[in-house]
Amino acid sequence: MPPEAAPITHRRVLKIALPIVLSNATVPILGLVDTGVVGQMGQAAPIGAVGMGAVILTAIYWIFGFLRMGTTGLVAQARGAGDTAETGALLMRGLLLGGTAGLIFIIAQVGLFWGAFALSPASPEVEALTRDYLQIRIWGAPATIALYAITGWLIAIERTRGIFLLQIWMNGLNILLDLWFVLGLGWGVEGVAIATLIAEWSGLALGLWLCRAAFTGNQWRDWPRIFDGARLRRMMQVNGDIMVRSVLLTGAFTTFLFVGSDLGDVNLAANQVLVQFLEITASALDGIAFSAEALVGGAVGAGNRERVRRASVITMQWGVGGALVLGLVFFLAGPALIDVMTTSPEVRAAARDFLFWAALAPVIGVASWMFDGIYIGATWTRAMRNAMIQSVAIYVVALFLLVPAFGNHGLWAALMVLNIARALTMGWRYPRLEAQVA
Repeated sequence: MPPEAAPITHRRVLKIALPIVLSNATVPILGLVDTGVVGQMGQAAPIGAVGMGAVILTAIYWIFGFLRMGTTGLVAQARGAGDTAETGALLMRGLLLGGTAGLIFIIAQVGLFWGAFALSPASPEVEALTRDYLQIRIWGAPATIALYAITGWLIAIERTRGIFLLQIWMNGLNILLDLWFVLGLGWGVEGVAIATLIAEWSGLALGLWLCRAAFTGNQWRDWPRIFDGARLRRMMQVNGDIMVRSVLLTGAFTTFLFVGSDLGDVNLAANQVLVQFLEITASALDGIAFSAEALVGGAVGAGNRERVRRASVITMQWGVGGALVLGLVFFLAGPALIDVMTTSPEVRAAARDFLFWAALAPVIGVASWMFDGIYIGATWTRAMRNAMIQSVAIYVVALFLLVPAFGNHGLWAALMVLNIARALTMGWRYPRLEAQVA
């Protein structure tokens, strides 16, 4: 039985999800090591430069985050339809798009960095070190963006263990090179940048090897298919919708942080502490959402409505279960976690006051996160984009009504309203998603 025709079971969902969860858990370690090794230099400027440089590049690369999601949905559908040639062609399209985007960033680096420093000015010393860091790291842009396509492809063919291996390799190599270049050779901020650059390109090489099944035939060099106008337009439409949706979601979350800054330094700090709980939630539930992308996409590609429903129901069940566990853990262990993250008595007290919102967030938000995975797998991206537009409009109204009346509690309530609106607007459309599968 081909993998795409295998029964959709709880075991299969977990087989996809768990490596993603473990992979996500390794990400913060690298940031800690980067900060730790430059911190051994005994100066504040190098720490600020590495942090600022990483934030700038993350923001630039984030623009192409849609490439991961779009690749997953389209490849999963091609796989479900048994179209091996198209799965290979889709990977090549993603690699070419990622590589081209990376080259454009390299060419335009002077303007990009000027704009970044104009938006976030720093001291002359920090800015100079950050420029040194960025001028090295930017040469990894083609590899980093192309890896989005590789990650999406591996999720679609349910080889998420490969993603875990890829993450372990890149982070592990980066950490070892950090220690050697910075502590051993004394290269400072430039050493951190070179270590990351090597890890990125070696990660691309390993990623291509993990995707070697796509290169066994001639589909990866079937240029008429790869550059087929209709298929390219379909890919761009899906990715464009996802990008709009992602920009709106990020804008909504950024607004949450900005509005919180007007409610006093203590509330701002407390919110920043509690936002880490939301980051943990996203990292944990990503694996289940990715399972939905792969399994729903395969079912849509096969034209099997019952498999679409089963994939949606089983992944939603695991998502809800995970959200309930996270909510309970945050509620019970939250005070201790808050104390670990801050020593300020005022911030600790404020964070405890708003802790129940952070504990409630996974339970309220899980349906919207899972519907995202379902819609991406089905490539119902236009509907997902429209649902996000409606939800953000509702969120803005909630901000205007709730924040003046209830302060920081109103701000958190508005964020809950956003997730409820996302769940309702996508849930309302879901029956039509199932109906179009044939």
